[in-house]
Amino acid sequence: MADVLITVRLPAPATLEAAMRRLGLAEDEVDAAYGLVPVDPARDLYVLRVTEDAGRRVGGGADGGPFSDPPIEPYGPPR
Repeated sequence: MADVLITVRLPAPATLEAAMRRLGLAEDEVDAAYGLVPVDPARDLYVLRVTEDAGRRVGGGADGGPFSDPPIEPYGPPR
């Protein structure tokens, strides 16, 4: 199953655990290795990677998403 990205607004100090609690996510629904990435900390906006099912469930209630997370790969032969 593909993972998706969702955004969440959290007051400082923002943590992955706080995001999981706010969104009602279980440990097996969140990519802990990806962590909680600051998008705009001045506006308390962060992103985390979750399972597609979790993204659909909380996407409408979260501040944004779910958004696709395609792999980034080189295009064409190396130079």
